[in-house]
Formats: sequence, structure tokens, C-alpha cells
Amino acid sequence: MTQPPDALPLAAAVKARQLSASTALEATLAAIAQRHLALNCFTQVTADRARSQAQTIDHSIAVGQDPGPLAGVPFAVKNLFDIEGLTTLAGAKLNQGNPAAAQDATVITRLQQTGAVLVGALNMDEYAYGFVTINAHFGTTPNPHDPSRMAGGSSGGSAAAVAAGLVPFTLGSDTNGSIRVPASLCGVYGLKPTYGRLSRAGAFLFSSSLDHVGPLARSLADLAVVYDVMQGPDPADPVCTQRPPAPVTAALTQGIDDLRIAQLGGHFERGMEPLVRSVLTDVLHTLEVTNRVEFPETHRARAAAYIITACEGSQLHLERLRQDPMAFDPATRDRFLAGAMLPAAWYVQAQRLRRWYRDRVREIFQHYDVLIAPTTPCVAPPLDQTTLEIDGDTYPLRPHLGFYTQPLSFIGLPVLSVPIHRPGQLPVGIQLIAAPYQEAKLFRVAAGLGIGRVGG
Repeated sequence: MTQPPDALPLAAAVKARQLSASTALEATLAAIAQRHLALNCFTQVTADRARSQAQTIDHSIAVGQDPGPLAGVPFAVKNLFDIEGLTTLAGAKLNQGNPAAAQDATVITRLQQTGAVLVGALNMDEYAYGFVTINAHFGTTPNPHDPSRMAGGSSGGSAAAVAAGLVPFTLGSDTNGSIRVPASLCGVYGLKPTYGRLSRAGAFLFSSSLDHVGPLARSLADLAVVYDVMQGPDPADPVCTQRPPAPVTAALTQGIDDLRIAQLGGHFERGMEPLVRSVLTDVLHTLEVTNRVEFPETHRARAAAYIITACEGSQLHLERLRQDPMAFDPATRDRFLAGAMLPAAWYVQAQRLRRWYRDRVREIFQHYDVLIAPTTPCVAPPLDQTTLEIDGDTYPLRPHLGFYTQPLSFIGLPVLSVPIHRPGQLPVGIQLIAAPYQEAKLFRVAAGLGIGRVGG
């Protein structure tokens, strides 16, 4: 598997004129063209626009201007982000007839203002409702580590493009785990920031009270810089208008001696494959973690998250379901229809439980800074696998890939999935979890852990 230079060294080389942004871009476009049919990561490639951006960067450097910390670094985004001049697909056939976006999503604009070069849009589950990126309209995105296995979803194209070495970083969205699940299965870093930390303006939402946007990257340093440049209030997103930026890049060198770290037990210990359990044990040993805590009533919280997701998602798409139900991916359509029939009282009760659960979890963070749990119960499953065994019981695979991620999205906590690679084995993802707006602590622990230090 080919791997690109990390984003920061590439940007440094471009700014030092050791490499032009245009040259770096052409290499990226060639790699995408060569591997597209096998990987099916990209649904659209913005080659002309990218070439124009790269030329502008090269010109800026030639006249003595600094184009920014991501100068010349190519990136791509899940196809639910608005890209000026393109129709925002959100993985759906129904959206193909919509007008083109009039402007870029806020996070794309902020990345381009720091020199990053957008090269395209990436495959996903229809309307972000899934954990597998097996799309009835735009095809399946397989796992670059083993094409017979799943990339995860719904940001599967985003994770696979990074894992395959096509781009150093991508953007995805996370409702119940849709950044972290594919990050885990594909062996890359994936950050779900605090709810409302990054602007969602110009993103096609699935569930307004649950949706987050965030980056995926091969390098922790790249992830930190990308996250930092996207931060900041945005009046165009009503949940991203209050807090000033809180950079995390400096946290990479701060160490972890003063942090209180514990294993998250109970629900988050159930159902692990032996390899996942072994990796988790190694991580806890490496970080010298001996304390263990539990969230109360996590199984009920996860049930409430299902109800909120189904209700909000079905209401968003109700008119489309009425007009042309057969245009939906059948798996997506059936879940939306089921959500539309849920009693309103269930939704109200789910929101009540959500508030109670959020308050109980925040009490735990008065005693600990970072909690550790697996990201997924298993490594990347085969593409034809339909069930998952959890403690002797059989469950449908697709919804239960989010077994460990959903209870954390539900209350908006920041979570970083860290990839652990052992020679000859598929990657395993480990979640680092903190209190709201404490992303810097996640980066400190991830830096202390180190991508290559565990189990190999």
C-alpha cells in the first residue's frame, strides 16, 4: 500500500520550494485515477479546481507570501459537504437532480484558506445511515488493507482514501460513530469533536441534535493541525457560535503525567473479539492505567440514541419518502419508514434519558480526564458478513458496529479513535474519551501512546 508524505512535511516542502503544489497535486490525481476502480473511494474528482488552487499557491510562494500551514496538501471530503459548483449527493440517488452548491461548506473554506487543496468528494452510506459504505447507488468501498472486508461507514470513503495513501487527510461526519467506526476498521486516526465545536454549515445533516463533523488522518500531527484550522464560531451553524478556538497542536508535546486516565468498563467490555481485547490490554499497560469506571444505564442510553436518530432522520426525509420511496437504498428506506412510525412520546422520553445520562457521565469526568475503550468490537468484517456475536448472542452486524461509539455520540463528548497496528494483523481502533471541549487531552494521550508502540 502506497503512503503519501504526512501533511506537515509536504506543506513544508512546498513552502520551501523543494516541491511545487502543482507537482504534488498531479501525483495525487494520478494515484486516484490508478486506484479508483479497485477502491471506489471517490464519487467526484475536482481536478480542474484543484489545479487552479495549486497554481495559486505556487504563485503566492513565488512572490514571497505564505499560503498557510497546509500549503499544497491535498484533501477530500465525504460527499455530504457542499462543494461550490457540484451537487451535494449525501450518498443518495435522489439528490443527483438537485442544484449545484452555491458555495463551499465552512470547514472546506477554512482549510483552503490555509493552503489545503480539495481534490474531490468521497463515497458514503446513503444519507449517512449506515456503518458499512455499501451503497446501492454508488457502489461499495472496500477496506484497503483487505478488499474482501468492509471499510466501515458511513464515512467509509473518507477512511479508505487515507488508509490507501491517496490523500493525507479527509473530512467525515459522525452521528453515532460514522467517523470512528471506519477509522478503526481502516487503521487511521478519526476525531469526533465536541458537539458544536466545528461548523456544520454546508453539510447535509442526518440528525441535527447528534451530527458532528471531523477529520480523519494518517498522522496525529496532521490531524491536530487540520482540526485547529477548522475551529472557530460560525453564525451559519446555530450550534457553533459560542466558544473561541482552543488549539490542540501544542498538546502533542505536553506529556500525560498529570492526567487521570481510566478504562471505561461495563457495556464497553462486552463483545470484544480476542484481538481487540488483547490490543486494549496492551494499551492500558503502555499507559499504566489501573483504574476502571462505568457509565450508568448505557444500554438504555443506546436505545434512546436509536430512537432519536430514527425519529430525526425520518422526519428530515419524510417528504422524499412520500414522493419517491423506491429511489432510496432499500436498507435506508426501511429504517426511515420504521422511524417515521415511532410514537412521539418515545422521542420525548429518549430526550429525557439523554439529559439524565449526560449529567451522570459528566460527574465521572470530575474524577478522570480521559477514558479508554475499544472503537469497534471487531476488526473489519468480511463484506458479506451480516451478523455479529456479542457475548454469545447474535445481532445484526450493521447497527452493532457502533456498539461502543453510539453511547458517546449521544451526549456530544469529544472522542479520538487511535489506530493500533500489529504486524500481519488487521488494525484495531481504541477510543480516547474526554469531557466536552477537552480535545487537547485526547491528543496528549494519543501522543503518549504512539501509533507503533503497542503490541508490536
